[in-house]
Amino acid sequence: MGKATSALLLAALLLTACSNSGDNKNAGAASTEQPAAAATQKATAAPTVQESASPEASVSPEASPSSTPGTDGKAAGNSAASAEVPLLYHMNKNYDVVPNEAATNKKVILLTFDDGPKKADMINPLMDTLDKHHAKAIFFVNGYRVKEHPELLKLIHSRGGIIGNHSWDHIVLKDKSYTEVKKQIEDVQNIVKEVTGETPHFFRPPHGAGGDVGKKVAAENNLLYMTWSVGSLDWQMKEKESGKTAKLIKNVTDQLHSGSNILMHELPWTVEALDTLLTTLEGKGYSFVDPRSIELKAR
Repeated sequence: MGKATSALLLAALLLTACSNSGDNKNAGAASTEQPAAAATQKATAAPTVQESASPEASVSPEASPSSTPGTDGKAAGNSAASAEVPLLYHMNKNYDVVPNEAATNKKVILLTFDDGPKKADMINPLMDTLDKHHAKAIFFVNGYRVKEHPELLKLIHSRGGIIGNHSWDHIVLKDKSYTEVKKQIEDVQNIVKEVTGETPHFFRPPHGAGGDVGKKVAAENNLLYMTWSVGSLDWQMKEKESGKTAKLIKNVTDQLHSGSNILMHELPWTVEALDTLLTTLEGKGYSFVDPRSIELKAR
């Protein structure tokens, strides 16, 4: 009986040892597989952590200095435009637009409108006509008008008009002091920047009379100083005068030449005449220069 009991105990011990050995083997396999699975999960998760911590992902485009309007004193739109619109032209001493290279089209016209912004019911049809002819124009604005109606400046800007500086009060600048001329010009720079987020790059003195001091202040503000080389004479026309459209077109075409810098105004008869005028100019083989393609220094 003692021997039988001993044999049974020995068998039981052997069975238990075999069972434990199998469990330990499976546990080892599980522990080997689990770290492998964990490493895979970690590798998958790691890029997510890195992406969320990267400067590109954590800083929104709006907060990026390169995309913040006006931080460099230039329009964000103009900065983008300068990358897209090559500088193909410059302005000469006659205030004509001249190609930088002989191969560039010289039969171009610069369209400009002074003394605004005035009324939405003139701005919108002007812009409609410009859009129809795929044309850009400079709108030389007065500071006092912008102060009275900033929404009109926003309208011009939102519709793709290029904003120019025409002084604050539309006064003759050539006989004014440096301090006064500086204020007349820089106050416009400031208010346009406040309203649109962009700073003008073009300056036209009222009455074409800026003098040396006007040229100096314009240069200090990185403004291209210009008057004009073709006058539409729309400002001489009267409300009740007949045939204004034909007269305006004749005034322009009589003076027309390559690089013409045409002076017009926000006036009802100019609005009425513009489509016919641009069609006439196109018929003569002219195209309309994008002001952003003009260098900001005359030659």
